[in-house]
Amino acid sequence: MEPAMPPCVRIAVVLCLALVGCAPMTFVVGVTPGDQTLTQTVVVPSGQWFAPRVAIVDVSGMIHNANRQRLFQRGENPVALLYEKLDKAQHDQRVKAIVLRLNTPGGTVTASDAMYRMIKRFKRRCQKPVVALMMDVAASGGYYVACACDKIVAHPTSITGSIGVIVQTVSLKPALARIGVQTESITTGPNKDAGSPLSVLTDQHRMVLQGMVDDFYQRFLDVVRRARPSIPPDQFDQLVDGRVLTGRQGALLGLVDHTGDLDDAVDLAKQLANIQQADVVLYHRPMTYVGSPYAMAHATGWSPAATGNTQINLAQINLPDTLTPPPMGFYYLWHPEHP
Repeated sequence: MEPAMPPCVRIAVVLCLALVGCAPMTFVVGVTPGDQTLTQTVVVPSGQWFAPRVAIVDVSGMIHNANRQRLFQRGENPVALLYEKLDKAQHDQRVKAIVLRLNTPGGTVTASDAMYRMIKRFKRRCQKPVVALMMDVAASGGYYVACACDKIVAHPTSITGSIGVIVQTVSLKPALARIGVQTESITTGPNKDAGSPLSVLTDQHRMVLQGMVDDFYQRFLDVVRRARPSIPPDQFDQLVDGRVLTGRQGALLGLVDHTGDLDDAVDLAKQLANIQQADVVLYHRPMTYVGSPYAMAHATGWSPAATGNTQINLAQINLPDTLTPPPMGFYYLWHPEHP
């Protein structure tokens, strides 16, 4: 008689089958993830032997310098992932241009600025053109990152703009006092607890935080002015008041160069690189199924189930009934529930 399968093994098998469903199955045997170096797949072949390449590089979801948590695995750090992909494109002599595909409402000030600087440095080092392509949303920090590119293409239905800075604070102290809970902070100075949920925002606190917001906002304005010098000053002031625009409106007002789709962005990238034909490639981790140029949208995108707890602020943006605010911090972020 064959020995019975231990209960823990049976449960593990059932869970694996339930998680896999009808998707393509890949089983990995071992205790380490193995080589996770980025690989590439040709998603649009040119039909030519040893053709030059246009690489699609995705920036999706919340922009922050932290790993996204996922079920049973650690998610990617979007800042680190962009660095890795640009480095691979820089050292591939066949890659002649980049399409930076943006699907993001923005994120933290520093992470957005880090991505912006990466792209600018990439262009200086290897002289390869970068075309931004806006998908559903490329607002606030997403637009900040797009400003590093040579040209910006947006779907007519994209959401962009939201040029501004937000810091969200919340005070629990009055509510706690009503139920008899007394909070007290011992600090080294009157502004040490500015923005703390256990204190009340004073006029002095507000002045300190507003000064930081104004400084970050000025940096954002400088980035946009350098990227869009043709916008008249009087029109510029109206466009940078935090309003959001469609891709079509952005093109009419000068924030976007062209409306179009992925094919248009690739054609523009080839034009800027002075090439006629090119294979379009997509970078991804090994054993990730890539069947089309849009294959990575779900893997790196905004699915709440795929992003875990660290993405609760992103879920708020896409699910209006979610009431949890973003963590305390300074954001280049489109936040629809705020005016």
